[in-house]
Amino acid sequence: MIKNYLRIAWRNLIRNKAFTIINVAGMALGIACSLLIILWVQDERDMDSFHKNGKQLYQVYERLYNNGKVDGSYITQGLLAEELKKAIPEVQYATGLERNYHYTLQAGEKIQKLEGSFASADFFSMFSYPLIEGTSKSSLTAPEHIAISHRVATLLFGSPEKAMGKTVRFENSEDLTVNAVFEDMPANSSKQLDFLRSWQAYVKENPWVTNWNSASPASYVQLRPDADPAKVEAKIKDFIYRYLSKDKNSYIELGLQPYTTTYLQSTFKNGQIDGGRIEYVRLFTLIAAFILLIACINFMNLATARSTKRAKEVGIRKVVGAYRTSLIGQFIGEALILTLFSVIIGILLVTAVLPVFNELTGKQLSLSIGSTRFWMALPVLLIVTGLVAGSYPAFFLSSLNPVSVLKGNLKSGWGTTFFRKGLVVFQFVLSVILIVGMIVIYRQMDYVQSKNLGYDRENLVYIPIEGDMIRQYDLFKAQSATIPGVMAISRMKQSPTDFDHTVGDIRWIGKAPEEEVPFADMKVGYDFAKTLKLEFLDGHDFTPEFGTDSVGYLINETALKKIGYKDPIGQPIWWGSARGSIIGVLKDFHFHSMHQAIEPLIVRMDSSPKWGTILVRIKAGKTAETLAGMEKIFKTLNPAFPFSYQFADQEYAKLYKSEQIISRLSGYFACLATLISCLGLFGLATFSAEQRIREMGIRKVMGASVLNIVALFSSSFLKLVLIAFLLAMPVSWYIMNSWLQGFAYAITIEWWIFAIAGLVTVSIALLTVGYQSIRAGMMDPVKSLNVE
Repeated sequence: MIKNYLRIAWRNLIRNKAFTIINVAGMALGIACSLLIILWVQDERDMDSFHKNGKQLYQVYERLYNNGKVDGSYITQGLLAEELKKAIPEVQYATGLERNYHYTLQAGEKIQKLEGSFASADFFSMFSYPLIEGTSKSSLTAPEHIAISHRVATLLFGSPEKAMGKTVRFENSEDLTVNAVFEDMPANSSKQLDFLRSWQAYVKENPWVTNWNSASPASYVQLRPDADPAKVEAKIKDFIYRYLSKDKNSYIELGLQPYTTTYLQSTFKNGQIDGGRIEYVRLFTLIAAFILLIACINFMNLATARSTKRAKEVGIRKVVGAYRTSLIGQFIGEALILTLFSVIIGILLVTAVLPVFNELTGKQLSLSIGSTRFWMALPVLLIVTGLVAGSYPAFFLSSLNPVSVLKGNLKSGWGTTFFRKGLVVFQFVLSVILIVGMIVIYRQMDYVQSKNLGYDRENLVYIPIEGDMIRQYDLFKAQSATIPGVMAISRMKQSPTDFDHTVGDIRWIGKAPEEEVPFADMKVGYDFAKTLKLEFLDGHDFTPEFGTDSVGYLINETALKKIGYKDPIGQPIWWGSARGSIIGVLKDFHFHSMHQAIEPLIVRMDSSPKWGTILVRIKAGKTAETLAGMEKIFKTLNPAFPFSYQFADQEYAKLYKSEQIISRLSGYFACLATLISCLGLFGLATFSAEQRIREMGIRKVMGASVLNIVALFSSSFLKLVLIAFLLAMPVSWYIMNSWLQGFAYAITIEWWIFAIAGLVTVSIALLTVGYQSIRAGMMDPVKSLNVE
């Protein structure tokens, strides 16, 4: 019986080639889109899932209370991890971890610029990055130790075995010993490091780390298997006040977040972890489901559009004894066969576009056809999609009354028509939401990348300070200043687009001793404000002409509001035990992405930097020749290191890399979802044309023009699109307004965004329905009236 059902189903699909091609095309496109999204979502959810100790790993975060306001941060005190391990018995291992930076490693004549960080000796005992050489207990136990990846060991020494015990030159300033080689970090690791140095070296190079009022690195702990995380969190809540005094209005509490969740959930709201990339994962999971559902709806509408052609077949089968269940089985069989073809074509489409998709998303996704997971998921996808797509047509057609059908009295009930039109409305609601989302995301990205940051990022170049440039900076600046295209030169400890450090031990006259006010702090060189083109509200830049500037401070206007000095120039500020005077007040400028509000900022001179960034302001139109001149000077003063640079505007754009990817994906999938929706509308138009063919013939006989019929025929469909638009507006506004809440500075969702979305949708709908409308209007009324 099943074989007979499948044979009949196959014949019907072959007999109606146009119907089959349209359905397979829509379904295959929907399946391909959904599969691509699912691969991306699965990769996001798999991030950091490989750690064997994942259930015991936690990242420490801080809740910052300040006069009734609560913020959250992963920035912690440099000694926190070590002290937690000493003081809390439930903590088995702990490590600090600084942000990744690019450094140079040299072995003999080989020099490589690599991404690395600093970590404690417990790092390899906590995280599952297998060691090829060395042990987790002996690695990173001394300031001169360095652990390198398999790739780096091969680049510098030829193999991991040859690398062990060898010496590498770090930033051309100190020699380190390789005492561990680890496997290259996998693609599903949120951390991507080429090497790690010991935490002892970090503390040695950054004395401020021992100050509990300063914060920069992240802290991680691994709890013992029998530890209760909630009890441990209660224990560490006020931990830092073992070392600091607590103010009732301004204080810090510690919390624990499971490490495997930090990649997806990394933003804070009122001091609580609330959202992050998980919002995109949820959004695109829904988009995948909706696109697949849209494709299924298309099948339903196109199948019911053919109901008049299948009605007599159903009637005859019922008359000769076919049961309703057997008819349902036949129609479901057709849907499953069509879905099978669609799945095959969809997989081929995914395979073809996956390289482009990977380039777009920056991932290394693959369709693992040989995996067990794939072959378990494939039948589920096939059956569920086939049943969803084929259920309504199967039950609708099998319910037809054979007597009415054979007499030619086939009429759709109000409920059937309402359901079918409701599906089309639902499709276009999703399409409008996606179009509005695409426009809002694009405008927000344009806003944050074109907004005045308070400094000029155009024609600004960053050059890393490394090797001999550490001691040759002043000479490099003096010689480069003679190049005609150079307008100004300065330096910073970190570039304006790579800044993440705070201090809490800033004091001023009138500040309560226990009050905690985190300040962002910058360490810079002479002509800092001139090079960035910062605007002064009062005072002046760091310049050699003023000898006292070396102990002076610049602050921003947000800091001035917090401090409260009415006449700030010359007023004292204490940074720890170092007393200085305010020499200038800067107009607020952005030194984070637009996700964060501008914080109080304090800036001081750094007379002996060990690393950092050179800032160069170049005349417009003189970039190439200026960089060429600077390269010659650089190679003369620092011959062992390659001349490298970044443009400030490009580095700033990288802050929004995730949003830019989401923006492009949203645009592509919005277009595809709309295209698939149009297939559904085309199906309904086809159905309506078949149902009203005699009516159109009579209207033409009565004198209706082609234009009258086109307008009459199209109006019913435009009503559906209008209803969809009205329903989609509040939903799309709510979704996108919620997304914009993640930015401290965001656009307003204006009325014209909805107008554009509505206009685009209506235009596409008119083009889709137009073919059937014109066809119906131009049909010979004689033929129309002779249709049975």
